[in-house]
Amino acid sequence: MTTLDETHDPAARSWVASAQAEGCDFPLQNLPFAVFRRAGTNEAFRGGVAIGDRIVDIARVHAGGHFTAEAGVAAAHASSPELNGLMSLGPRYWRALRRALFALLREDVPPRGSLAACLVEQSAAEYRLPARIGDYTDMYASIHHATNIGRLFRPDNPLMPNFQWLPVGYHGRASSIGVSGQAFPRPCGQVMAPGASAPTFTECRRLDYELEVGIWIGTGNRQGEPIALDDAESHVFGLGLLNDWSARDIQAWEYQPLGPFLAKNFATTISPWIVTLDALAPFRSAWTRPADHPQPLPYLESDGNREHGGFDMRLEALIETAGMRERGEPPTRLSRTTFAHSYWSVAQMIAHHTVGGCNLAPGDLLGSGTQSGPGEGEPGALIELSVGGTKPVRLPDGEERTFLADGDRVVFRGWCERPGAVRIGFGECAGTVLPAR
Repeated sequence: MTTLDETHDPAARSWVASAQAEGCDFPLQNLPFAVFRRAGTNEAFRGGVAIGDRIVDIARVHAGGHFTAEAGVAAAHASSPELNGLMSLGPRYWRALRRALFALLREDVPPRGSLAACLVEQSAAEYRLPARIGDYTDMYASIHHATNIGRLFRPDNPLMPNFQWLPVGYHGRASSIGVSGQAFPRPCGQVMAPGASAPTFTECRRLDYELEVGIWIGTGNRQGEPIALDDAESHVFGLGLLNDWSARDIQAWEYQPLGPFLAKNFATTISPWIVTLDALAPFRSAWTRPADHPQPLPYLESDGNREHGGFDMRLEALIETAGMRERGEPPTRLSRTTFAHSYWSVAQMIAHHTVGGCNLAPGDLLGSGTQSGPGEGEPGALIELSVGGTKPVRLPDGEERTFLADGDRVVFRGWCERPGAVRIGFGECAGTVLPAR
């Protein structure tokens, strides 16, 4: 686990005034990474770090000679159009660059003028995927989501017996992952109507979102060499937001016996910003397992994971319908929950992923699976909120949703806050549903 240092000092302020704004996602204590360029230009994409409402152009700062030693090595890799090189360096280099950036952006730094010229307004930037994603695995780590879904199809036995013993997952499609702002056509596929004797080919009518956390792999492992539980987080570069869109009607027909296929491969949306585990250090929480539940097998159990394996990360899902957008109304919240409810920890997901010999690589992405909580208003998907489409969700303007309509824009937000620490955020993960082609 990352120990607290000067970069977590809640009293530290930046000379970038917007970093101190109320509700700012990107104060000095955050410093998340993305890949960007100025919108509407042919500039090369390169790595940047968020501070307030600005982006630090790492390549330009590096060219100015502001980084040395390990921070300089990290900055050189972070200046590329993808962050895989930086991710491959490991925690020592990530931490060195974070500390160097923190020192340069503090309000008491003398050479503000030269550094200010290296800032780009976030509103004037466009983003691409922060890394080349070699592989993508989607997990199923929320017992509340699994139970809610199970009740719809197996009321007497909602939870499959393996769920409490291992982190369930499937390998998804990396090629259709897009950065926030992604717009995609409604998928088509085979659907078997209740009571029908043959399926039909049609557009999806039960399109859903899934509120997830994205886990970015930093350093990888060799094939055949599992990552031990207590070493797992040293292989994690950071976390982001992820929407694993789902075609529920297509999925219901195709998922047996090998799991999701067309119901999941058409689009996945991620937030552009990756918040490092160093930035999340003040918001760690204990990982717990109810005493009357099966306890993890030894390779998924440790005192360290019990003490601080969780993340107190707040999550919310919002919707902006086409009508709301035309009227200039802001998105309305559908649900809110926390990643601290996750039944399996980030470290457990990675340890289990590799225990059979699977090799992860820098830039690989894991989805946490839909994150739902136990309370009212905490489901992470419409299928839960609408109880399988039987109870429409009423929006403030009078519209109703059981599943998503064309033109709907879904927005995820995430943040961490607690007394004695500065609030940090994850930005937004937004995607829009277009009509089927």
